[in-house]
Amino acid sequence: MSSEIKCPKCGNAFAPGDAIREEVEKETRAKVAEWQKKKTEEFQVKLEEERKQIRDNVIAAAKQSAAQEYEQQLKVLEQANTENEQKLKEARQQQLDYLQKERALKNKEQELEITLQKKLQEERDALAVEIRKIEEQKMAGKEVEFQLKLKEMEEKLDTQRKLAEEMKRKAEQGSMQTQGEVQELLLEEQLKSAFPFDLIEEVGKGVRGADCILTVRDKLGQPCGKIIFESKRTANFSNDWIEKLKTDQRSLGADIAVLVTQVFPKDMDRFGEREGIWICNFSEVKAIVHLLRDALIRISFAQRNQENKGDKMQLLYDYLISREFADQWQAIREGFMTMKLSIQKERDAMEKLWKSREKQLEKVLLNAAHIRGSIEGISGTDVNLNLLEEAADSGDDD
Repeated sequence: MSSEIKCPKCGNAFAPGDAIREEVEKETRAKVAEWQKKKTEEFQVKLEEERKQIRDNVIAAAKQSAAQEYEQQLKVLEQANTENEQKLKEARQQQLDYLQKERALKNKEQELEITLQKKLQEERDALAVEIRKIEEQKMAGKEVEFQLKLKEMEEKLDTQRKLAEEMKRKAEQGSMQTQGEVQELLLEEQLKSAFPFDLIEEVGKGVRGADCILTVRDKLGQPCGKIIFESKRTANFSNDWIEKLKTDQRSLGADIAVLVTQVFPKDMDRFGEREGIWICNFSEVKAIVHLLRDALIRISFAQRNQENKGDKMQLLYDYLISREFADQWQAIREGFMTMKLSIQKERDAMEKLWKSREKQLEKVLLNAAHIRGSIEGISGTDVNLNLLEEAADSGDDD
């Protein structure tokens, strides 16, 4: 190769000297260095743009994936929440139905009790009206019979005047025992007339005990208690009568004892109670028995209610150990267990989904690290492609 240089103006050829060669080489090196610098800057700009584009693509893909996963997870949670609310609503409805049935049963029992009381009161009132009618009829019949007998006696008065005087004299001279027997019979007749549905039993002569026994019955004919009566028709009151009547009460198993006498103790001027014995005269006995009967009937009714209360407790116990209650409770328990298992399955599914998403995120981070290493190997400079730090920075900016 020729080392001569030809002048572009005159066309003369000449050999370059060392000075010209050095200058040319220096100029050439300068141009080469400038070209290399320019190419290097263009490469850096292009590399920075590509790096920024890759980083933006990676961040956008990660955000899109996270948004899709969040939306899908939110849908799953909303669906699970809807199913749980539906199951909880059904369980609450079952409990509400059970409480409503229990309340309806209690209301029905109360209504039945009220209906029974009304019916008993109606029957009691009807029976009282019927008894009053019967008494009025009897009184009317006795009044007519008395008038007829009186008329008959008036007609025979003249012819039987002597006989009447003799009978009167014998009656006045009659024994106290005969007078007492007459009062006993009159007392029994009055009790039978006033209380036709009760049982009046006469105590026979010579038998130790009271004169008669009244067994009180309610509207349904159920026995409610016993009242014994002792009749006295003497001029003086004796305290021994009280002790004797108390003994008779215990021996006969009576609930109440009534002493009917013409004379009262010194400290009593009307009916009253003395040492557990009721004392009254013949005109007061009917009113006294009405009060005592009502008390015995009320006590018996209260006792039967207590017995019915025990029956209700037994019915409740029988229901609690019945097959019906066991089946209903089993249904509630199965619904609860189904709900619990469903929640557990949903929790396991969500944890599995989270684990899967975590693996995918680790895979994205690993690929990003590989990209970072490749870029740093090409450019020779440190490139910030840390997704976690970017996420933290973007969160701070928000």
